[in-house]
Amino acid sequence: MAITAVTCVSIIGRAFVPLDIGLGPVRGIYDITEIGMAAAVFAFLPWAQLNDTHARVDLFKDRLSKRLNHMLELVFQCAMAFVAIIGTWRLYLGMLDKMSYGETTLIAQIPVWHGYAAALVGAIGFVLVACFCVLRALRRAAGLETAGSEHA
Repeated sequence: MAITAVTCVSIIGRAFVPLDIGLGPVRGIYDITEIGMAAAVFAFLPWAQLNDTHARVDLFKDRLSKRLNHMLELVFQCAMAFVAIIGTWRLYLGMLDKMSYGETTLIAQIPVWHGYAAALVGAIGFVLVACFCVLRALRRAAGLETAGSEHA
């Protein structure tokens, strides 16, 4: 919402440029939008993981037994946790790299590592939720939990 608001302010500001009254677009709006979008995407990864709303193809799910479906779900959840851990680790290393070089965005001169740090908050949440989802899938595979009981 904040990215949308800042973008709207910038667009409105551009309309005032011909009037020469001192108002104009937000300086570095592209930099701000880029960092904000990265942070927003990573912020929603934990939510998508928790609610099983990542894109997937279930071609044979209806033909498999409930037990086998639970086992496959466990494998997929473990794979997603692995991806979350590796991705977060690499994002952290990227942030350290950007910090060490002092790289900044072109227009607004915002330190690039700030964007990495903002995304890292969501990435860490993604790892935590992905690990929880592995435990949840393990409980389902063991018959200790049903598919609808996690939202109760």
